[in-house]
Amino acid sequence: MAIPAATAAGTSVAGERLSTFSFFVKASRPGLWATAAWFYMLPLGPRHVFDSAGFWLGLIYVTLPLGLVIYGWNDIADADIDRFNPRKGTFLFGARGSREQLARLPLMIAFAQAIFVAIFLYLVGPKILIWFAALVTFTTIYNLPRYGLKSHPPFDILNQAGYLLVFVLSSWLNQVPQLRWPAMLFGALFAMHSHVFGEIMDIEPDRLSGRRTTATVIGVLPSKFLISGMLVGETLLIFRYFGDVWISGALAFGGLWFVLDALVLWRNRPYSLAQMRLFMLGWNAIALGSMGWVWSTATFVR
Repeated sequence: MAIPAATAAGTSVAGERLSTFSFFVKASRPGLWATAAWFYMLPLGPRHVFDSAGFWLGLIYVTLPLGLVIYGWNDIADADIDRFNPRKGTFLFGARGSREQLARLPLMIAFAQAIFVAIFLYLVGPKILIWFAALVTFTTIYNLPRYGLKSHPPFDILNQAGYLLVFVLSSWLNQVPQLRWPAMLFGALFAMHSHVFGEIMDIEPDRLSGRRTTATVIGVLPSKFLISGMLVGETLLIFRYFGDVWISGALAFGGLWFVLDALVLWRNRPYSLAQMRLFMLGWNAIALGSMGWVWSTATFVR
């Protein structure tokens, strides 16, 4: 039986809209939303902020809208490289869009930011414009063609300190003090070691495309030892300044894990796609499971 032309056209339009919506969500990397939310909660413990509109609007912002800026912009800049990357095209690891979808992405990014600029301007005042200017600056210098820090090690790692902006936004929106420098340093190191791990997972497509990253320059094993060293530094920092045995113990275990990974487990072998998915799902489970506990213990605001 023939399908009416109008029905077929309607189905095609609906399918295209669903594909476009799916692409925009993937471009914001939902696999990293839990990490952003975890950062957002750190300055707030143990204050009761859950009846505040500012809290919920900020929490919404650090998921999809902020992800669109950081990762969507990255997907535009890395469109050619992502063709070689089997991780792309998923909700965990980011989008692999068509030319048409990538061409529409800047407008969607700008639209999402404009909404929250207006909302936060009302809630926080003019200083929020400095925050958005800093966000655009960090993202721009990372993704610039040829001269972007993403292709100039070790600045590709150091640029990840921009994630500290999430701490600042959370403090402003919820009217709580800014975190002290040990907590800020922990956040920067955490973002940096996470980025190096991402570079290890992307090392093959990056090498195929000729892109220079810290991982492609120093190799897989030194990169794993670098992550381990950062985790040890985070362990000492948390134990020395916050006295939290559980968090410092978890970080120490992570440092040991990467040493075992480098020497015994995977060594130079690439992770499979299934293993990478398992790593990401495991981290998301840890972030979501520990978020309430980190807020209630108020470790980072002591």
